[in-house]
Amino acid sequence: MEEYAHVVNVEGVVVRDGEYLLVERSPAANHATGSLAFPGGKVEHPPDEDGDAVEATAVRELREEVGLAVGGVQYVHSRTFEADDGTPCINVVTLCEDVEGEAHPRATDEVTAVHWLPPGAIRAREDVPSFLERDVDRVEALRRNRGG
Repeated sequence: MEEYAHVVNVEGVVVRDGEYLLVERSPAANHATGSLAFPGGKVEHPPDEDGDAVEATAVRELREEVGLAVGGVQYVHSRTFEADDGTPCINVVTLCEDVEGEAHPRATDEVTAVHWLPPGAIRAREDVPSFLERDVDRVEALRRNRGG
């Protein structure tokens, strides 16, 4: 029988005035060093907060990595991938609203900079992975469908 074991990672997408918050991953980060990504991290077990594990992880990671308080977390998409060390992962992308605060790198061992970029600028960058571009497209479609 095949065993299943995946790390569950959650990314929190924040959009302000049509621009997406991206973090530049630190050279000291455990995965995807130097790349641009949405803020995010692993679901902790047991979770550090009551309630939905995915929502709690998005809230915690945005607070820890960039100092934002968020609410209104909703599911966008999920996919599987392998971490740099070969660990199988499930990545859950969420859209976070009700944002308070100004983004700045807080977890400097994980994040070296924050960037606010519109969708066109994200697609034009060579250092943005194609899956992140597809995630932006999914979020844009979700926002269009609900009039945001």
